[in-house]
Amino acid sequence: MRVLGVDPGLTRCGLGVVDGLAGRRVRMVAVGVARSDPAADVDQRLLAIEAQIEEWLEEHAPDTVAIERVFAQHNLSTVMGTAQVAGIAMVAAARRRIPVALHTPSEVKAAVTGSGRAEKAQVQTMVARLLGLDELPRPADAADALALAICHLWRPAGALGAPQRPPASGLTSAQARWAAAEQAARRRG
Repeated sequence: MRVLGVDPGLTRCGLGVVDGLAGRRVRMVAVGVARSDPAADVDQRLLAIEAQIEEWLEEHAPDTVAIERVFAQHNLSTVMGTAQVAGIAMVAAARRRIPVALHTPSEVKAAVTGSGRAEKAQVQTMVARLLGLDELPRPADAADALALAICHLWRPAGALGAPQRPPASGLTSAQARWAAAEQAARRRG
């Protein structure tokens, strides 16, 4: 299974693609950060982030998108931007009929480090170790996106508490086969 992890943020949105392998092993496919200009109007910032998420979905053809579940923080403007980016990531995935899972920060930390209260540095260190990376993934948003993908591979129901719909839900059997063939072709190409 291939998972795109999204750590939503309006200035920096972490993106990480991880493949699940046999025996709970994981392999990093790609990691990066979608950025927007803090001086731009919010609609233009969201449009810039959405375009970059769309590129990642097209290029990496994930089976699922795992997004950090937004929760109330002290800074309302930060929460609003984070929630808006999470929403556009969900819409981009839904447009392609890719299932979406939400995971809380503590769930992600527990999956990767064994402790739901782990610090950012611990998460980065464990992500690097689990993926066999020579360096810590930076910035922290990128490491968090990889951690989200790993968490989803190991805890697929996510914060929603229910099984995810299959990627081809709502399609006829012929459409489902066509979608699977397109996805496989994108991965090879």
